[in-house]
Amino acid sequence: MTTPSPLTTEPDSDSGFPEVEFGRNGDGDLVARVGDTAFAMLPGRDGRHYLATGWRINRPIAEWKRSDFYGHSGGLAEEAAFRTKVVENAEHQREKRALGRRDIGSNANTPWGPSQGATVYAEGIVCHSAGHGGFHLSAERNRKVNPVLRARSGWYEEDEAWAIVAITFPHLFTGYERGCAERTIKDSWPDAWEAIFGTVLQPGESREKDRRAFEKEHAENWIVVSAITSDQQPGFIEVVATPGGRRGAGTEERRFLVPCDEYRIGRFGFVVDETRHPVYSGPSSFIGWQGRTSP
Repeated sequence: MTTPSPLTTEPDSDSGFPEVEFGRNGDGDLVARVGDTAFAMLPGRDGRHYLATGWRINRPIAEWKRSDFYGHSGGLAEEAAFRTKVVENAEHQREKRALGRRDIGSNANTPWGPSQGATVYAEGIVCHSAGHGGFHLSAERNRKVNPVLRARSGWYEEDEAWAIVAITFPHLFTGYERGCAERTIKDSWPDAWEAIFGTVLQPGESREKDRRAFEKEHAENWIVVSAITSDQQPGFIEVVATPGGRRGAGTEERRFLVPCDEYRIGRFGFVVDETRHPVYSGPSSFIGWQGRTSP
């Protein structure tokens, strides 16, 4: 791939509104501008990179700094992946503008406090900002939500439940939003997805189904619930584990030592290998375990 000069930019005039502009900042990072949104491919750990964003950086791209960006929006394997993400965002913004959503003032009461403003997606479909926020559907609109996902109140919070609104009224959302909504429903409500669409989600297609499978498979294994670098045993992680990762009063706990280079938490927890990770009963780096003699 041809690398642009840090002092030049590459406008992408084929992307429609908003224009996509690529370039290099003063640190040599690949960056881009899409309307008021700025993106950067920043270096992370172990030679990897991640996607960071900024907002209304009112300076030429060549003068942007790493400190202008914030957040961590996922890893990036290569420059092509960065460019794909940026163009995807530009298309999302173009589609969103075409949908004609209207921002309005609002003082409505929501489950998350007084509304601080709202966006009207369509008659009877309003998204409120209220610290947390979420959608409110009129009674008529709410009746269109599949019963297995329907909230009787008509309120759908913004973290996950918004996706229920998106799959019910897909024509009111951008392609990017519809993709996110599909992923969210599969991850959070796999049973509902399977019932609605008459399909069976396979391993890797739903975080919730994968979690259930993990918990079933390792119900009797020792799963780490706490971990700390050992001060007493250099090169080891001291962990506290319980059967199946369960918590609560009366749950048996044991300590183990795991080599630092082996300790990788994974999606749902670290499974102790009793044939390789010894039970540990020595001095503890956990404040709550100091002075205790049990493993």
